[in-house]
Amino acid sequence: MATPVHNTASNSFWPSLPVTAWQDTYATLHLWTQIVGKIRLALAPKLNHWWHSTLYVTPRGLTTSAIPYQTRLFQIDFDFLDHNLRIETSDRATRNIPLVSRSVADFHQEIIGTLRELGIAVQIWTMPQEIADPIRFEQDHQHATYDPEYAQRLWQILVQTHRVMTVFRSRFIGKASPVHFFWGSFDLAVTRFSGRLAPEHPGGVPHMADWVTREAYSHEVSSCGFWPGGGTVAEPIFYAYAYPGPEGFRDYVIQPAEAFYSPDLQEFVLPYAALQQATDPDAMLLAFFQTTYEAAADLAHWDRAALEPTNQ
Repeated sequence: MATPVHNTASNSFWPSLPVTAWQDTYATLHLWTQIVGKIRLALAPKLNHWWHSTLYVTPRGLTTSAIPYQTRLFQIDFDFLDHNLRIETSDRATRNIPLVSRSVADFHQEIIGTLRELGIAVQIWTMPQEIADPIRFEQDHQHATYDPEYAQRLWQILVQTHRVMTVFRSRFIGKASPVHFFWGSFDLAVTRFSGRLAPEHPGGVPHMADWVTREAYSHEVSSCGFWPGGGTVAEPIFYAYAYPGPEGFRDYVIQPAEAFYSPDLQEFVLPYAALQQATDPDAMLLAFFQTTYEAAADLAHWDRAALEPTNQ
């Protein structure tokens, strides 16, 4: 039986989030998530495709999930309802750092110092990733804005997207990633794998080391996600791409009609605004994810009979 999908037509579930309205908070929060993500990256055992570095959506915000440290576990959570950064350990210690307008340098100093007080020593590379003109965390007094309303709007969109992505992920029995948040590119993504090795990625992704990209794309994938925009993209989008991109991918007919292939981004795009106006946003988003996956799987001759459940 297919997983039920709920109609969430009300725009209250999909709030407005134009980049121009919150760009200062966006820039600061992006860097804060990088600090937290790098802590997980430094201490968690390595997983394929950098899955040990990502964050996850929670009913209150974003989390590292449990990170091992010596004989203990600890976890760091962004709470976008009470606007705290919460650190908890398996030996009952808890600390809260208020999420307020403050510099990246101050945030970095406090979180590293708080971890040290909890007996957790961690060293991270303090250069931001996938950002133009990066400033080391400990030197960044430029980015210092936190608007709780827009942080909460972002989280609300991530909650809804996570919910739909989880349904989409359930319709595949091959190797698939978790629904997870990449703090480098600041997007929520889920990825399906054909099971075949991919040709070595050529690299050249702006502000990312080639060896990082090659590990991420070591195997053939179809990936989709949500990105709040940035740079020349002033509005949030849903995206989908394949690596390697099969012949004819950009010309494949997908759904819904509002979606299109972007030559600039080299991926399919569904504008977030189209989803806000839809009668059934869930159905629209699932159609986008499914048809772009079919573009990748059919054109690249994936063994769909082996990778998809027969009862969906």
